[in-house]
Amino acid sequence: METEGRLSSVWDKHVGAEFAAKDADQAVATMTADSYVNLIPVMIGARGRDGVREFYANHFVSQLPPDIEIVPVSRTIGQDQVVDEMIIRFTHSIRMDWLLPGILPTGKRVEVPFVAIVRFEGEKIAHEHLYWDQASLLVQIGLLDRMLPVRGGEIAAQVLNPTQPMNDLIHDARVRAGSRNASNGTRGNILSVRAELNRDLARERKQKSNESDTH
Repeated sequence: METEGRLSSVWDKHVGAEFAAKDADQAVATMTADSYVNLIPVMIGARGRDGVREFYANHFVSQLPPDIEIVPVSRTIGQDQVVDEMIIRFTHSIRMDWLLPGILPTGKRVEVPFVAIVRFEGEKIAHEHLYWDQASLLVQIGLLDRMLPVRGGEIAAQVLNPTQPMNDLIHDARVRAGSRNASNGTRGNILSVRAELNRDLARERKQKSNESDTH
């Protein structure tokens, strides 16, 4: 339990250096010399203390929106590892290379579940793997269509309140499928009627042609 408490304390210190102090040097002071950071959904990060410091200073702590907030959800501590589940909330008011590279600020309010898997060597952070739902993020800033099987900020709300409704995407897909089938059925009936009329016209033309040949 004592070791678990120390790991948790180091991770808290690291997060505080990033999100509160916004100090790259303080953050990397909690890490090993050959540490690395990997933001999995966008394949962004850095390796080695100098690389991580440069990444933090130029692309991360300097690009945290002023209203960014972390809401803890759960924390699991094992041997040499911490797994943190959290919600991150912010207004997309500034450039954010680490999260939305190449996207200009939209002014949209965002709320996304995050998971950090943090590996330790002794009492120093050896690496961080960060996971989140990039599709949900893109929905919230208006870059991804909600007609696709994705959700926006409501996924964060459901993490915090698991009693919220589930399976809306399945229901919506069934409704759309039913509408398509009905539309296809109507179109099929119209085509059938047209085909019958064309056959009648063809028979009438053939009959007139035969009568003309007889005369």
